[in-house]
Amino acid sequence: MAPVTLLTFEPADTTPPRAGVILFHGGGLLHGSPHDLAPHCRRLAEHGILAVSAGYRLLGRGAANIDDCLADVRHAIEHFGQTAAAHGLGPDRLAAGGSSAGAHLALLSVLTGAAPGAAAVVALNPAGLDLGAMEPEDQRRLEERVGITPGRLTDYSALGLVRPDAPPTLIQHGTDDEIQPIDGVRRFRDAMASAGTECALVEYAGAKHAFHYPDGDHFDEVMDAAARFLLDRLDRPDRPDRLDRPTGSA
Repeated sequence: MAPVTLLTFEPADTTPPRAGVILFHGGGLLHGSPHDLAPHCRRLAEHGILAVSAGYRLLGRGAANIDDCLADVRHAIEHFGQTAAAHGLGPDRLAAGGSSAGAHLALLSVLTGAAPGAAAVVALNPAGLDLGAMEPEDQRRLEERVGITPGRLTDYSALGLVRPDAPPTLIQHGTDDEIQPIDGVRRFRDAMASAGTECALVEYAGAKHAFHYPDGDHFDEVMDAAARFLLDRLDRPDRPDRLDRPTGSA
């Protein structure tokens, strides 16, 4: 397994981080890099969160199929746990997530239990939540593109992996997303709720895919919501080193 890039962003002051998160970029498994989510991680670090933007092998560029991408994500989450431990953060204070295909990979890793070092998930316009809703012909094309056996696409659908002990999850999604229609996101949220698992869905009216980058209108709102969620779920009040300081708008 080739090493993947990890960009680490630490809180600016000398106090211990309050929580940690590793994020994986999008790009349909074909392109993208950790630099894509560097602004997001930098903003989270401003809220006292240890944030890492991670890469993984891409299809045709080291990865033969989606399973190779998943292996890298799982390895990166494990490595992140070791890095976070050096900052005083245990597994119960760590989260995973990302954007689009990266959020999908993170969800698959966490929901299958293959990446246990994540006590929460933050997903920005995740793909692959309800692959069974795709037309059969579209399913076959996608199976071929990501290198899996015909008929197995739904094995990679996050909806089918929902379980009662899944970690709390935040999804931020545009109602006009052309990659993952909002109806599938709502079905995933409802399935999580039916399983007794927290899944908060924040919808952005009229927003399309990749709406959350700094050059758009929603970056500040999206990242403040992500910081609030992470600190609320991971920065426990009984921690001896908890920082009871203001966190800005988060």
